[in-house]
Amino acid sequence: MYDPAELASLADVPRVQARLRPQAVALAFEGRQTTFSELDARSNACANALIAAGLAPGERAASLAKNNDDFFVLWLGAVKARVCLAPVNWRLAPPEIAFILKDAGARLLVCGEDFVDIVDMIVSDCPDLHHLVQFETGHPRWPSFDDWIGAQPATDPMLAAPADDDVIQLYTSGTTGLPKGVQLTHDNYRALFDGAAVPGGWADFEAGKGALQAMPQFHVAGCNMGMLTMLQGVRAVILKEIVPQHLLGVLEREQIAYAFLVPAVINMLLQAPGVRETDFSHLEQIYYGASPIAEDVLLRAVDRFGCGFTQLYGLTETIGGGAMLSFADHDPARGKLRACGKAWGDYELRVVTPEGRVGVTGEVGEIQIRSKGVMKGYWNRPEATRDAIDAEGWFRSGDAGFFDADGYLFIHDRVKDMIVTGGENVYPAEVENALFSHPDIADAAVIGVPDERWGEAVKAVVVLKPGAVLDPAAIIAHCRERIAGYKTPKSIDVVRELPRNPSGKVLRRELRAPYWAGRERNVG
Repeated sequence: MYDPAELASLADVPRVQARLRPQAVALAFEGRQTTFSELDARSNACANALIAAGLAPGERAASLAKNNDDFFVLWLGAVKARVCLAPVNWRLAPPEIAFILKDAGARLLVCGEDFVDIVDMIVSDCPDLHHLVQFETGHPRWPSFDDWIGAQPATDPMLAAPADDDVIQLYTSGTTGLPKGVQLTHDNYRALFDGAAVPGGWADFEAGKGALQAMPQFHVAGCNMGMLTMLQGVRAVILKEIVPQHLLGVLEREQIAYAFLVPAVINMLLQAPGVRETDFSHLEQIYYGASPIAEDVLLRAVDRFGCGFTQLYGLTETIGGGAMLSFADHDPARGKLRACGKAWGDYELRVVTPEGRVGVTGEVGEIQIRSKGVMKGYWNRPEATRDAIDAEGWFRSGDAGFFDADGYLFIHDRVKDMIVTGGENVYPAEVENALFSHPDIADAAVIGVPDERWGEAVKAVVVLKPGAVLDPAAIIAHCRERIAGYKTPKSIDVVRELPRNPSGKVLRRELRAPYWAGRERNVG
């Protein structure tokens, strides 16, 4: 159980658990186990290694690696040294990785062996980067992480930890421009803990049980799931990356009780060989979010996994916090399956119309969020911070939504993804929900394409299930039975897979680009 009185900062997470359950397993990764006592000692040594490398409080260290257990040793060590960790999205291109390292002013980088060649390509372009460490052993020039921290004492430096210290800097996906560094503090994490890891909270975990840590460790959901797990003495089972059939085996073999999965992964698991034979009896809760989920996918998942489902809506800038749709609200009879729920903890939600007034029931507008969980700001971007957070502390999400008569928040889509066809607004998620209920469709995305008559026309891009044959007329008719005629796709393309970012969001910009090439505007 999380005891707020014992936690002055994130640095206290391993300290407290090392005292309460020193020999319990904290981290499990590819056959290697780390106890809470070892986690505390190794993070102490890491803190001392960072200090010995000359990193001062407030400076940045970076990581570039697929998921591993030592990421949490590095993060907690950085917190104990008052150094801010900036994890880098390993799926980015080398120039994008270099941009983030330079933007953060990272003094030290801990790299996975898969990305050594990339680092060699860009290191000369990163003048602040003075220290290179490899998580694994075997690099001819860089020390391994074990050797690097092993050269330092495992005594706790016990530095003061101001509440507004940056503890992690997560970069936005950059789908609409250059990535921005989101500064998250001890206070932000306290807002997460105080709202989630309390009796009856959505992350009220039982010590000793297993929690899946499969989301990328450069993503807010991956960081939060790991930290909430360690906070409560739960065993974090870490996956390097997601392979659906392997994940099924991990859920059964490791007796996972708690898991966060994006809708795209849930959909893949439902179609993976062996899903019908897998024993999910230990699963208690699946949390999902980061992108919309189709109602048909959700209903099939609830039926197959046989556990509680909780939807979480939030953004990196709000430390993932905002709204929650509880397990009870997943009863289809309640009519809330397409909602993202109600505010939790100290989070406040409102919808602001394009005219700038707070919307009433049923009015669509931009979702805005206020909480102690809202970021300190964007690193070295004061103007962007002012644009995102108003004087009263409301953060502009960029998502379009509305409240129903019961106070549940429903999301239409990203404001920027809205399609305007013949003067009518169409939100892709609504059309995608209709597409997913078609028996031949495995995955789907909806975009607006140029149309001489209507300005934009609705186009569906779909992935068919194995053995299915495209019948555009049948799919369009299927959608017309479920949504208004102007919302139904006017054309359908088939692809092998949809482009997605690491959080599972469809990269609509990539889908739209061929259709809008050579035009001055990307709207009709």
